[in-house]
Amino acid sequence: MISSGVMWSEETKKSLFRHHPNFLAVDAFSSSEAIGMGTSISSGASTSHTAEFKMGEDACVIGEDGKKIAAGSNEVGMLALAGRNPIGYYKDEAKSASTFRRIDGVSYAIPGDFATVDADGTIHVLGRGSVVINTGGEKVFPEEVEEVIKLFQGVRDAAVVGVPDERFGETICAVVEPHPGMTVDPEALTAHVKSRLAGYKAPRHVMTVGAIGRSPSGKLDYKRLKSEAEAWVRSSG
Repeated sequence: MISSGVMWSEETKKSLFRHHPNFLAVDAFSSSEAIGMGTSISSGASTSHTAEFKMGEDACVIGEDGKKIAAGSNEVGMLALAGRNPIGYYKDEAKSASTFRRIDGVSYAIPGDFATVDADGTIHVLGRGSVVINTGGEKVFPEEVEEVIKLFQGVRDAAVVGVPDERFGETICAVVEPHPGMTVDPEALTAHVKSRLAGYKAPRHVMTVGAIGRSPSGKLDYKRLKSEAEAWVRSSG
């Protein structure tokens, strides 16, 4: 079974293997602009962690200085892919210039996904820079928090967005879809996140919805969810 639209969580893969322990789950990490950034293959005998991939042959991690980040350094950079890539976006020179870059004579597609790379070439995907939340000077990648929230009892699906805050610039709002007939206690959910992650990554607001509303490929519409969360926070005082 192959997934390329949205990352499987480790828990989801383990649940699949309980039903059919002999099949392979292939998680292909790509984007429309960059096909082949990484691959994760799991089986009933060995399940890869969430957002962990073997880096593609033409992929690397680029730092803010435009240089390749050394594997095993734990530095955070953006995934970049060389090879057969598009040359740009139609009638969007600014976006084309930021995404498709030439570094040391090589053309790369850099869609904006942040990651670290281990010494053995394993990449740990942190998330897309366009949705990162800056709260009190700390950067929070929504995907990391979402995976923890989805482990909380009663949560069927979740998204994390930043909402404006006078003191911190942004604070974290969790948009939570409970399982049918269940409710989610906001305080207990926040305590659950704090038990797994740093306190500043825990949500200060928990908004419950009937459905998150993913695309057919499983992707989240962060722009819509952020707008809805901002309106909800304003109306709730």
